[in-house]
Parts: sequence; structure tokens; C-alpha cells
Amino acid sequence: MLHGFIPPDRFFPYLTWTDIQAMPDKENVVIVQPIGAIEQHGPHLPLVVDAAISVAVLGKAFSQLDASIPAYALPSLDYGKSNEHWHFPGTITLSAQTMLAVLMEVAESVYRSGFRKLVLMNSHGGQPQIIEIAARDLHQKYEDFIVFPLFTWKVPNLPIELITPKELAIGIHAGDAETSLLLSILPDQVKMDRAVAEYPLNEPRDGLLSMEGALPFAWTTRDLSKSGVLGDPLPATKEKGDRLLEALANGWVDVIKEVYTFRQPKAWD
Repeated sequence: MLHGFIPPDRFFPYLTWTDIQAMPDKENVVIVQPIGAIEQHGPHLPLVVDAAISVAVLGKAFSQLDASIPAYALPSLDYGKSNEHWHFPGTITLSAQTMLAVLMEVAESVYRSGFRKLVLMNSHGGQPQIIEIAARDLHQKYEDFIVFPLFTWKVPNLPIELITPKELAIGIHAGDAETSLLLSILPDQVKMDRAVAEYPLNEPRDGLLSMEGALPFAWTTRDLSKSGVLGDPLPATKEKGDRLLEALANGWVDVIKEVYTFRQPKAWD
């Protein structure tokens, strides 16, 4: 079914235009745009990792969300800016300009329908900057439009004790956390017999510059990894994935509740 992990009563495309026209309090209805990527995730994980994580976490959160809170998921935006992985077959990437245009035009359509709260729920680490630019530009253009550029993994209370300190620091792609989560949500698509561990070349560094720290350098995945993996997937288990999924979903329930009650600060009337 088209809704996949999303509960059908929370799937925006299943509404009719008259449902939307008659919807009460539309300015506080929470619309969520799941955003992922189609890109290599090593020899053991499918290309769909980031997109699958967005919709699986959101779907579980929606299944736990109080029915009195109006919130709906747009269809997942599965293509993202993935050009750091484009040396690896299967990666499909949009340019930054194309992705920004898509986000802006989707959001403006949501605005024209009368909604005023949009969450951009991103699970791919290569594009937060684009999503933040889109959110700021949308709010600047439409002052009553509240747009939230959020990263799926940044909710509180994740069981980080499941992951080693090294993996938390530099295991940024196809490592323990992503592999465990995929073992929970798409176990038939994980090929653990092909899993390899490979940490970024020359990381961590003793100097000021680092891969993704406060003072980063530009890189593509091929600079750092032969396998496409940046981390260690070998300790991954379904049990870890189940715990991560539950924690992420619980965090997103709290996020959606807060978005629903949020009011834009106004220093000027």
C-alpha cells in the first residue's frame, strides 16, 4: 500500500480536497514531510536506508500519537542531495538547487492549502543545510508559516549506551546504529554476511580540522572509504534496532506535540 509504515488515517494523500477544505484549525495542524535519500550504504544495506528510517520512525510515532492531535505525513521525499556518494553505483542525487526548489514548491503548496505548520523531517546527513535554508526562506516569505528543519536522530533520550564511543564519534554511515535500525524495520533487506567495518581514513585527528566537527573539510565518501561504510556494522542486532526505533518514535511523539502547541515568537506586532 502507498502509505507503507504510515497509519492510513495519518497519510495526507488519502485525504480528499473537501476533507482539507473542511478541516478545522488548519493553522495548527502539523504536516510532516519525511525526507531521505537513495544512496549507497555499503555492501550490506539497501540504497533506501535514509528514506526508510524517516517513514518508519514517523509511522511508529503516529501510531502512538494521541488521536486528538491533528498531524499528517506527506509522501516521503526519497531523493536527496547525495553527491558525496556518487562514485558508488546506485546513488541517485539531486543538486542542491533542485532539492531547494522541490522543498520550496512542496511547502508553498502546503501553505496554499491553509496549513501553517510544516516539519521537514530529514534522515540524511548530507543535506541539513539545504533544509535549513528552505525553512528560513519560507518563513521570511510567509511570516505566518512556521517551518521546522529537523533531523530524525536528534530527538532526546536515545539509548546511546548501545553504541561504542568511537562509533558515536565517527561511525556516521552504514555503521552500528543504521544497520541495527534496518534489522528492525527491513530485516529481509539487510545482508549481514556482506557487512564490513571501515572507519574514515586518518580519523580522529589531533588537529583543529575534522570530517564533521566545528572546523570541517569538504570530502566525498571515496576519499575516506573503499567499501562505502564509515563505521562498524558488525555489532548490529535487531534488538538494538528495536530499542532505537522505540526511542526515536517516542521522541518524535514529543516533537509533534510541541509543534502542535508552538507559537511563533513575535517581538514586533
